[in-house]
Amino acid sequence: MSMIRDLRAVVRPSRVSLRKSSSTDYDTTRDPGTPSAVVDCAVYRDGARVQTPKAMTPHEAMRQVRRDGGFVWIGLHEPTEAEFSGIASEFGLHPLAVEDAVQAHQRPKLERYDDSLFTVFKTIHYVEHDELTANSEIVETGEVMCFTGRDFFITVRHGGQGSLRALRHRLQDDPELLAKGPSAVLHAIADHVVDGYIAVADAVQDDIDEVETEVFSPGRKGSPRGTDAGRIYQLKREVLEFKRAVSPLLRPMQLLSERPMRLIDPDIQKYFRDVADHLARVQEQVIGFDELLNSILQANLAQASVAQNEDMRKITSWAAIIAVPTMVCGVYGMNFEHMPELHWRYGYPVIMMITGVICLGIHRTLKRNGWL
Repeated sequence: MSMIRDLRAVVRPSRVSLRKSSSTDYDTTRDPGTPSAVVDCAVYRDGARVQTPKAMTPHEAMRQVRRDGGFVWIGLHEPTEAEFSGIASEFGLHPLAVEDAVQAHQRPKLERYDDSLFTVFKTIHYVEHDELTANSEIVETGEVMCFTGRDFFITVRHGGQGSLRALRHRLQDDPELLAKGPSAVLHAIADHVVDGYIAVADAVQDDIDEVETEVFSPGRKGSPRGTDAGRIYQLKREVLEFKRAVSPLLRPMQLLSERPMRLIDPDIQKYFRDVADHLARVQEQVIGFDELLNSILQANLAQASVAQNEDMRKITSWAAIIAVPTMVCGVYGMNFEHMPELHWRYGYPVIMMITGVICLGIHRTLKRNGWL
């Protein structure tokens, strides 16, 4: 039980609302002065980071692991094919997985090769905005690709967010977990990514609630009818991008939690069930977002249609009222020589009174029927 509490404490720090988080939670790129794509390279033995007098190259780190044991964790950010080819050769990575890691824009997946596992995660970052518009970017995606071997763990990160530096430090503070090897790091990253999904889902829920409140609030002022459709459609696009990151990952997490794998420590494998459970919950939320936005969009369009019908009814009602004096004026404007009431002293006031009474009667009838 103590191991469970320690594992959750490491990979699940206290969750803070994305709306209150600072921009420092996300690294942009590596140091411009760094000559290679390697962000960090370290050897871990018995759960502790091996102290070295200088930064090791991946080749030196692997040579030390093969001599003294432990495993090496290498972090890279957007490596080129030339930068990654040496590492791929050193660790015997499969060419297809290497191609995917360099080119990025991959679907979340889990692929098993002879001596390694290749896992792709889509990271999601909520983009803060003062006001939701039809052009607002709500979620930003990145990628974390993981190579898990018997004595190595390699992460390849694409995109300007989703740094693993804080996660690495938290794992280093718990040697008992790191002693479980590369599979413990894979679980920590999976749980870190899914926790990010949960936080983004909460923030997106706030945006949807805001739009829903505005669409169904009575007596909206200051905006033309139907202007919310663009905002709703933009939310749907962003939710679809979110869904593309979440849904394909569910099957890999289920495989990691249910199917015994040689490279996954049995003590760690059971914790992938918890990750898969949280991922399934997020997937249900995202599907619910899409369905709710469909309903909100249809309701908004229906409201616009109803408003247009009301306008047409009012226009038609006033046209019917105006038709009465128009008809009377048309009759008396035909200039016939012999017409009743033309020379009658009370003709004009009587005709005007009759016209007014008819118009008033039509108005009251339309008002009673809800047309005015």
